Amino acid sequence: MDVLPVVWFVAIAVLWIGFLVLEGFDLGVGMRVLFAARDERERRTMLNTIGPVWDGNEVWLITAGAALFAAFPAWYASLFSALYVPLTITLLALIARAVAIEFRGKVHDDRWRRVWTWALGLGSLVTAFCIGAMLAITSTGLPIDANGDRVGGPFVWLGWPAVLGGLGVIGFSLVHSATFLALKTDGLIRQRARHFAATWAPLLLVPAAAWAVWVQLAHDSGWLPWTLVALAAAGAITGWLAARAGREGRSFAGYAAFIVCGAASIFAGMFPYVLPSTLDAAYGLTAWNASSGDYTLTVMTVVAAIGLPIVIAYQAWSYWIFRQRLTPGMMPEPHTFLPAILREKPQA
Repeated sequence: MDVLPVVWFVAIAVLWIGFLVLEGFDLGVGMRVLFAARDERERRTMLNTIGPVWDGNEVWLITAGAALFAAFPAWYASLFSALYVPLTITLLALIARAVAIEFRGKVHDDRWRRVWTWALGLGSLVTAFCIGAMLAITSTGLPIDANGDRVGGPFVWLGWPAVLGGLGVIGFSLVHSATFLALKTDGLIRQRARHFAATWAPLLLVPAAAWAVWVQLAHDSGWLPWTLVALAAAGAITGWLAARAGREGRSFAGYAAFIVCGAASIFAGMFPYVLPSTLDAAYGLTAWNASSGDYTLTVMTVVAAIGLPIVIAYQAWSYWIFRQRLTPGMMPEPHTFLPAILREKPQA
């Protein structure tokens, strides 16, 4: 058995899990600005908690896609062509979200901020749903033929697994962001976020838990994936109990453990398949028949061994530098930078 395809299957799983853990609270904060903030100062406080790190967190998504392209070209080709519609929607949502974060504070105008706040919230919501949907149907299967081509229309992917996965990532992001805000803010925002994590987590985490169990039943998994499912359940219970006790750090760690172990159980449960076929199991792509050659995987392994520790180090450094809590009182008065010619009043 070739080892390198297995190594890179695990590496891609780690990249996706890292994305869900780090970008999860980013997406959740983006959604929460629509309903969890009482005024503009609170919205700005919430956005400032992710301001220094949100774009760095998206590196994990880019790297996961790039690694998929290089290590498993057949997986990449079948998946991206079959899911062209949700991928395009995700790209547009990510663009709207990124532009909103950068633009909403550039003009001191209520209408301007309202438009970009909705772009941020809806962009985060759509991104979370589509990524969850794509990961879910990747783990449960697509109607692909012997050539790896999709059979059916452009929306054949939109079934119950996709909906379950989309709701799973949305629900987790909302809970994860609440514990993140409880760690990063103080005052009323902190209190409301802590209450949200302690109250709504049992309901919001159900879709993600159901997705993990669905994969194990669909693939007739062994002891390791089921053990990871049990650890995910323990993490969720730990996070919920800690949130009720006001232990914010332990709550954040518990919910993070839930998604780490839950996502790991999904990847472990679908292995050796990387993209199952719902038409015929023989058409499914595995880690071996979808991978690149040994030379490519060897070069990638060397590059990853050098580059990945650097990425982790600079992200850890940025989180350490910006570790202080924020409050609405720290937010300065909004202002607009305009060229002098636009500030001058016209002569009568």
